[in-house]
Amino acid sequence: MEKQLYSDFELYDIVTCGDQEELASLKEVTLQGWVRTNRDNGSIGFIEFNDGTYFKNVQLVYSKDSKDYEVLSSLGTGFAIEITGEFRLTPGNKQPFEVFVNECEIKGACDDDYPLQKKRHSFEFLREIAHLRPRANTFQAVYRVRSVLAFAVHEFFQERGFLYIHTPLITTNDGEGAGNVFDVIAHDSKSPEDFYGHRVNLTVTGQLHVEPFALAFRDVYTFGPTFRAERSNTVRHASEFWMIEPEMAFCDLNDNMDIIEECIKYCIDYVLESCPEEMKFFNSMIDNTLLERLNHVRNSQFKRMPYTEGIEILKKAVAEGVKFENPNIEWGMDLQSEHERYITEKVVKGPVFLTDYPKDIKAFYMRQNDDGKTVAACDLLVPAVGELVGGSQREERYDLLKAKMDSLGITEGLEWYLDTRRYGGCVHSGFGIGFDRLLMYVTGMQNIRDVQPYPRTSNTIKY
Repeated sequence: MEKQLYSDFELYDIVTCGDQEELASLKEVTLQGWVRTNRDNGSIGFIEFNDGTYFKNVQLVYSKDSKDYEVLSSLGTGFAIEITGEFRLTPGNKQPFEVFVNECEIKGACDDDYPLQKKRHSFEFLREIAHLRPRANTFQAVYRVRSVLAFAVHEFFQERGFLYIHTPLITTNDGEGAGNVFDVIAHDSKSPEDFYGHRVNLTVTGQLHVEPFALAFRDVYTFGPTFRAERSNTVRHASEFWMIEPEMAFCDLNDNMDIIEECIKYCIDYVLESCPEEMKFFNSMIDNTLLERLNHVRNSQFKRMPYTEGIEILKKAVAEGVKFENPNIEWGMDLQSEHERYITEKVVKGPVFLTDYPKDIKAFYMRQNDDGKTVAACDLLVPAVGELVGGSQREERYDLLKAKMDSLGITEGLEWYLDTRRYGGCVHSGFGIGFDRLLMYVTGMQNIRDVQPYPRTSNTIKY
């Protein structure tokens, strides 16, 4: 008789859905996966088993009467096995079903020095074994949610008719103008200019390259890796990370904020619906306010507040005795996380767009407002994090954009970007979401190194 191979997910799905016909057909099942734990008390043994398709383990039961008892009792944590056994419902127990094992075949033995034993390991330790940590509970949850969240991003934009554009990773410009770029040099080159004829670097943003596509297809987005050579050894900075960057033609700042709000709520809804067990785990083991906060955001109407009003609120807070690490609040400053969190957590008590920032602290491509001092920009602030999304209406007026670029000395090499304003340019807007930071927000994880499969940060790289 041919064995019927099932996955953990399939078994849990059948039990959860309660399809009586399918349940009646579940008699003997075959599973392939890995041993999480094995405890044998002499007369009966229990194996916590997982094949990677579902967050919860399957409990395997064996006894001295099992055909392969000697094999089963010898299994250590980490062994890869194939088992065949009897499926039994256990509605009164902690787990809804068990599999009573008859046959077991070792598919891959595991050395005794396997570092993931049955105990809690620190995140610092697990970062040192990034090739093994996907097997740990927290990272099983993190990487599944990462996959689901990435799919949610694509679903959101695809459902709304956006075109997905692949922008280059090697470029001649620094889209943010901060100078924190990685130069690209061929291994056999004597200078950075040898290969391409001039200096090139890894991209810091796909925005400049995706804007021309918005002026042909109207609504587009890019979602890919970006690189920043910032020597910032913080929990929120990495030198390689993924960015979600949509761009919309005939879209002003207010339209832009509408789409940002819709996108964030959609992603939260999608993850909560698709990963209920993982999200329960994060809420119980990582941050016990997580689900409350996410539900509050998804059910809130995002407020909007001018930067100038935010500054006045912060000044008043300092005057009333609120302590900030940086208490010198003045118009024109770039707000720190503590200031952003005060506004969203203490004042608004929910998500808020801060808008119309001073032009001198924002990027060259943002549209100058009529006051000549501010630009049509927005940052979405959310409780517990501060800034989550940054966006703006782009400067569509050729003369103003060129004057700004000339004043910064960045026009040379970006003449093609100016062309988009000369040839049928129109009002357009866009925003950027750091995907890894969004994942941190959705899972409650506190360090960007713990949401990336192989994190790249300054001063260290192992893989």
